[in-house]
Amino acid sequence: MSTNSGSSVNSGLEGVVAAATQTSLVDGKNGRLVYRGYDIDDLADHSTYEEVCHLVWYGRLPSRRELTELEHSLAIQRELPKEIERLITEAPGKAHPMDLLRTAVSALGMYDPDARDNSPEANLRKAIRLTAQVPTIVAFFERLRSGLEPVHPRQSGNLAENFLYMLFGKEPDLETARIFDICLILHTEHGLNASTFAARVTASTLSDMHSALTSAIGTLKGSLHGGANERVMETLLKIDDAAKARDRVNEMLARKERIMGFGHRVYKTEDPRATILRRHSEALGRRTGQSKWYDISREVEKAMREDKPDLYPNVDFYSASVYHMMGIPIDQFTPIFAISRMAGWTAQLLEQYANNRLIRPESEYIGPPSLKYVPIDQR
Repeated sequence: MSTNSGSSVNSGLEGVVAAATQTSLVDGKNGRLVYRGYDIDDLADHSTYEEVCHLVWYGRLPSRRELTELEHSLAIQRELPKEIERLITEAPGKAHPMDLLRTAVSALGMYDPDARDNSPEANLRKAIRLTAQVPTIVAFFERLRSGLEPVHPRQSGNLAENFLYMLFGKEPDLETARIFDICLILHTEHGLNASTFAARVTASTLSDMHSALTSAIGTLKGSLHGGANERVMETLLKIDDAAKARDRVNEMLARKERIMGFGHRVYKTEDPRATILRRHSEALGRRTGQSKWYDISREVEKAMREDKPDLYPNVDFYSASVYHMMGIPIDQFTPIFAISRMAGWTAQLLEQYANNRLIRPESEYIGPPSLKYVPIDQR
């Protein structure tokens, strides 16, 4: 029995339009991703992550002066409050980096100078500050749990180069830094995905931006969302040999195991981000002498396409091999997703606050229709 007899349930809210946005277009039918009118292929080839941040926050690509100002604003706000450094230092080394990131972002809300100000100007300042601080959180924890001294951020250079410098304690080569910058661009924004929806639901109550982003990070952690790239790399490591990939895939499919990195709720063709990352996985493999991971990925993809021709690689599939070949630990793949998505999440939150309405969908009751209370000694 339903209390909403005329309603229908869309499981997982599939096909339901719950928000209007100018930030990104996910065209599943044609396999396109567009940020503020700019195709992702064009941005990946020509822009930088900082340019894309300006684009999603302000609605247009920056002038040279505007880009310089934004790069400076991001660079000078990378340092963490001492209290957050202490929180990270005291966290258990066995903690999952996403748990640490979720907790640290939540804690940052207590030290943000604009914490109680939900005005558009204050929220934009918070967006810039958080986008600058989150890479520092991720790198700081990775160094500590590896038994290394944290490397403090520099107040210059772009975000991609600075993060790799903090993570590895040395200057990254420019080609690797550029590929990482492209990864950040590709993960910046993606419509009303699960984590963005979670963030907008929280913001719709007029809660603060840090709370909304804590909701987003918790949602991103799941293996059906951002955590999928970790599962992809675990599969590639188990296969370990391109010659064995097809047999292993067939065995997994016969056991009805889910092979992560394939299929998408929206895209009915190949995820355009996967197309770009495939190319960079191949190039990085050749340059670093680690082509086996690209080769295994290609064989897995071919096997999947033969058995399930309607399932295409998504962004998680080739990002896994790219990050692994850079030397990034597997359980840091999803926090890196959060680093890049910080700009997109905050851009969507700025939209939510600007035209807010409480997000409160209905549910269909399917429980017992009418029960009578029975005293406890008669049950």
